[in-house]
Amino acid sequence: MLAAPNALALGPSFLDPEWLISTFGLVGILAIVFAESGLLIGFFLPGDSLLFTAGLLVADGTYLHQPLWLMCLLVSVAAVAGDQFGYLFGRRLGPALFRRPDSRLFKQENLTRAQDFFGRYGARSIVLARFVPIVRTFTPIVAGASHMSYRTFLVYNVLGGALWGCGVTTLGYVLGQVAFVRNNIEFILIGIVIVSVVPIGVQLLRGRHRARRRQVQRR
Repeated sequence: MLAAPNALALGPSFLDPEWLISTFGLVGILAIVFAESGLLIGFFLPGDSLLFTAGLLVADGTYLHQPLWLMCLLVSVAAVAGDQFGYLFGRRLGPALFRRPDSRLFKQENLTRAQDFFGRYGARSIVLARFVPIVRTFTPIVAGASHMSYRTFLVYNVLGGALWGCGVTTLGYVLGQVAFVRNNIEFILIGIVIVSVVPIGVQLLRGRHRARRRQVQRR
């Protein structure tokens, strides 16, 4: 039996995959996958750790009672749909995105980072970005803004969504069958929460450091 979700809340609840799953279930998982895949405000959501935890919980039979194949299928569809939205959003707004000022939820640095990633790997970046937090949120938007061929984007999007959605979820499920993991699942989930929080913390610290540097330069 798993510990109560609140016992594992080492950071904000929205970064605790077990809390998210226990509270919102499968619908919550799909909504978060969609948002993190193509909405500007979704970059801070715990996509990888959420899917890995979902796989663990499917194996453990806690909170999620859908078969693994259905979980993988639905997650992949949500991921592909999210990227499709991101692509269309980027294509519609185009260069205006790169002139948008920084705000609490939007940083030009994230968009530039995705642009560099896209420029380096081309169409393959749609697949590769799936496995890079933050970059995966902005890459489809950059692809749309760059007017990448829709047919090419669709092919790589489906491939990337399936590999990420099925791969990470299945990895969690397989490890959930291992006795050591099953017997220490509370500690595994705590580790997942920590991994989820670290990238956000790094982003916040880097943002504060840049803000202070700008203040010093203006003096």
